[in-house]
Amino acid sequence: MNVIKYPSEAEWPLLQQRPALDVTSLFDTVRTVLNDVHGAGDAAIRRYGKQFDKVWVERLQATPEEIREAERLLPEDLKQAIRTAQAHIETFHASQRFTAQKVETAPGVTCWQKAVAIEKVGLYIPGGTAPLFSTVLMLAVPARIAGCREIVLCTPPDREGKVHPAILFAAQTAGVDKVFKVGGIQAIAAMTYGTETIPKVYKIFGPGNQYVMAAKQWVSLSEVAIDMPAGPSEVEIIADETAYPAFIASDFLSQAEHGADSQSMLLTTSERLAEEAMREVERQLERLPRRSLAEQSLANSRIILLKDMDEIVAFTNRYAPEHLIIQTADYAALAGRIRNAGSVFLGPYTPESAGDYASGTNHTLPTKGYAKMYSGVNLDSFIRKITFQEITGDGLRGLGPAVEIMAEYEQLDAHKNAVSVRLAALSRNQSNE
Repeated sequence: MNVIKYPSEAEWPLLQQRPALDVTSLFDTVRTVLNDVHGAGDAAIRRYGKQFDKVWVERLQATPEEIREAERLLPEDLKQAIRTAQAHIETFHASQRFTAQKVETAPGVTCWQKAVAIEKVGLYIPGGTAPLFSTVLMLAVPARIAGCREIVLCTPPDREGKVHPAILFAAQTAGVDKVFKVGGIQAIAAMTYGTETIPKVYKIFGPGNQYVMAAKQWVSLSEVAIDMPAGPSEVEIIADETAYPAFIASDFLSQAEHGADSQSMLLTTSERLAEEAMREVERQLERLPRRSLAEQSLANSRIILLKDMDEIVAFTNRYAPEHLIIQTADYAALAGRIRNAGSVFLGPYTPESAGDYASGTNHTLPTKGYAKMYSGVNLDSFIRKITFQEITGDGLRGLGPAVEIMAEYEQLDAHKNAVSVRLAALSRNQSNE
């Protein structure tokens, strides 16, 4: 792990670079699978499942019996933890419900919005050695609160053709309608085009490997919406001399164990803290079961010393981290200066892990600097807003001339005429009264 002391502003762009991930090179492979599933449906799904997941799955949808079995298999403490997280996530996301109000923009001109749920959404949940059952809650709970009529979930099966029981239990707890044993590109294809068994959806959510990310980006060009572009996960920590090195190291390593291409950054003005944090990372790393994975991630990670908090804030807003942890004496004031971040964790007792699992905020967040223009997943991610307007005769008399003039100058005569014929009719009716 590199320690960089007092870099000039000209050096910042190099220090803010993420691990390279260019999914466009995978588009040829992705298109082949997408087109195959589009044409052959379930048969192609099963064929690719045998090729990539090493299992032939005859019945693609998880059965009620499998869901009941999953609940029996899970230990009670994990089931209770999932229920606790679900309740907190529901509380936070329910608070985001949209309240419509009618606005009179001019006398006789009334405008308003109506929030309408996306009717069909698809959730992709990676499986493998670390099944992300927490992501099931993060996506399915707000989808249900929003009122989505159909929530389907795809996740890769194990070598026995089964879905991890924690994923099935979380799906049942969160209100998923159907779970399918399909992973990879073929899962994205199935939810994009629909097959004999798997329904087509209007928007796809969820993380995945580089092939899944490439597939999502490709189908979003013309077929479905997706939650957001995504890259490797990342955390930035802002700390001063009051921070606890052990806390910083634990946050560093919790991020590092996500994957070899994850990135952790520490920005501080304290050389002593930088040195102590480095030693603490090395000490805690020795005890990690996923040590080799974390070590690879640490190669992408940096400790950066900057001269003052003004520089740290400026660096942070340019970097736009997915996760931002602030452990300083004045963390509340510092937080008010942050413009670009996915999710912010304030104070010494707010680890990123809390937001990843159970505080209530969503952990599906913009990476790779996309926090400059994207929000993390929230209730609005599952909602469309339809605008309405109603204009009275008096309202059109007042508004119409402005519309006529603008349409005339844009040389859109039919637009002008749509107003003019109404104004003429209003004038005739008035003269006849």
